[in-house]
Amino acid sequence: MEKNETIDYQENLIPYTHDQLVAKVQEKLDDKRFQHCLRVEKQAIELANENQYDPEKAAIAGLLHDYAKQRSDHDFIKVINDKQMNPDLLDYGNAIWHGVVGAEFIKDELHIFDEEILNAVRRHTVGAPYMTQLDQIVYMADYIEPGRDFPGVEKAREITHASLKKGVFFQTQQTLSYLVENARPIYPGTIATYNAWQSEN
Repeated sequence: MEKNETIDYQENLIPYTHDQLVAKVQEKLDDKRFQHCLRVEKQAIELANENQYDPEKAAIAGLLHDYAKQRSDHDFIKVINDKQMNPDLLDYGNAIWHGVVGAEFIKDELHIFDEEILNAVRRHTVGAPYMTQLDQIVYMADYIEPGRDFPGVEKAREITHASLKKGVFFQTQQTLSYLVENARPIYPGTIATYNAWQSEN
């Protein structure tokens, strides 16, 4: 990422400078996943600016969204059990856990407690019936960042830049279609997100 594409933290939302947080994220991820996080950070800033939202908070949440992506199943299961999280989570895997449970790693290891940022991490995998503007920004930035290349991504970008809310519905609809077509289990939260956001279509 070019220097002019980053953001200097001014708001004291977290106990780190930008460079310090980048280093913390890089420690936990391989290079491919880390580069994805940098692209999501940049995309989140762009979407924040388009939607009159705080670009610093969006940048932090975007950078952190996959912080726990490469943890072991054992680590996730331990957190779910130790923190008495919803036991239904045990029926799923990393695709759900790295967001919903990943926020707990961010709290425990990075001592970041801003609930808006943590919720954006929690919700970036499955959405939610109610999503804040920050939730929507991270959900979509992850989906449309420039490194993404899958059928429909250009349409997703076009829709999202025109309407963040319509982008949320489009992504959720595409994800559900993919899961059904591939006979994959569907996390109930994804269905709840779809039903709640259908009116944005």
